[in-house]
Amino acid sequence: MAILDEFSYNLKILTVGCPDHHFPSIGKVHAPAIRLERAIWDLFGHEPHKPSDSRPWLDHGRWGVRHPLGDNKVSDRREPYLFMSASGESLHQIAVGPVHAGIIEPGHFRFTANGEAIVRLEERLGYAHKGIEGLMQGAALEEASTLAGRVSGDSTVAYATSFAMAVEDALQVVPPPRAQWLRALMMELERLANHYGDIGAICNDASFSLMHAHCAVLRERVLRVADHCFGHRMMRDAVFPGGARDVSVDGLNALRALLPDLEKRFAAIVTLYEETASIQDRTVSTGFLKPALAQQFGAGGYVGRASGRNFDARRAFRYAPYDQLTFKVPVLTEGDVNARVWIRIHEVKESISLVQQILRQLPSGPVRQDFERGTGEGLAIVEGFRGDILVWLRIDADGTIGRCHLRDPSWFQWPLLEAAIEGNIVADFPICNKSFNCSYSGHDL
Repeated sequence: MAILDEFSYNLKILTVGCPDHHFPSIGKVHAPAIRLERAIWDLFGHEPHKPSDSRPWLDHGRWGVRHPLGDNKVSDRREPYLFMSASGESLHQIAVGPVHAGIIEPGHFRFTANGEAIVRLEERLGYAHKGIEGLMQGAALEEASTLAGRVSGDSTVAYATSFAMAVEDALQVVPPPRAQWLRALMMELERLANHYGDIGAICNDASFSLMHAHCAVLRERVLRVADHCFGHRMMRDAVFPGGARDVSVDGLNALRALLPDLEKRFAAIVTLYEETASIQDRTVSTGFLKPALAQQFGAGGYVGRASGRNFDARRAFRYAPYDQLTFKVPVLTEGDVNARVWIRIHEVKESISLVQQILRQLPSGPVRQDFERGTGEGLAIVEGFRGDILVWLRIDADGTIGRCHLRDPSWFQWPLLEAAIEGNIVADFPICNKSFNCSYSGHDL
């Protein structure tokens, strides 16, 4: 268990042995741990003592075996999954998903409603489970790095960077300065592309398709220049332990030429959003997330910062090269869809500034540091576009991965969507859901 003191940013790791396949339940006193405890039981067969919720989470009874990563595998016999009940007059249930109307990831949402008013939302996730932790075990570092970059496709740079930094922490490797700066450049390009996409998609779910079209153009232009710079639109496999893929002079020049136009066009889009009453009517006061809940669940990224949680891993841990860059962390307290849009807007402006700083200061030199394979434990936290991504790993004596856990910020954001949607109408769920834009794949492992 990783514990963070948010005043000093002091991070500690606690480990407890489970020889009898039991461990003390943290979920009883700290609700954000409940779903993680359910996942531990599903995957490893370690049972929390008197858990708050003993239902399976990632396991849908389709694996053929229970506890596939544990040493107490049993045949799969499963009772039907029981959703929580709600009582009251004129209540009805609406089942949505896991297959949705659109090319999006699978997840099931069970609404209890009174007319159009949502009384309760309960999520059922795990449909995108890929067995990442099992695939990591015994993998060589190169193979494991490739897997890390595929945990959540829209955050491939953030995951690959966090994995690489965890390996470097375990083996005491320092990548070349140019590689560190290139990683930050890719991270900010990834943040830009995703924020452009999210802003447009939120507006599209409110039937403001013009904003969606404008933002899609900006996102596409960022992805194309990323492809020009790093050989892949999503910059997949461009970060690895010990280094990063280099960028050509032509790529850097294309990026320099793009930035002023991005700023100009985005300013006009922001004005369009701000001055369109119909979209404001849909986003302002919709999907309110209480600041106390955001703090309790350690909500990262725009979800937490729109509800007053002033945390950003780039600033908290000052990992290179962010310790040499200047940027602001926007924070609002309104906690609604509109606030989550504005956090993204502010972060777009900060990311453009960071890219400009990186281009001015990018050092020359090698982009890869060779290193001896060894054993050790490592931990890294980086700021992805959704929030902080944590990777913990253990490297065994043969140089392969003994264990690796990759924790997406969505683990602590998905439960908050359930809270934020209560009292809203069913028709506002898509815009609330998109304003959170949690990762299914990153959560489901």
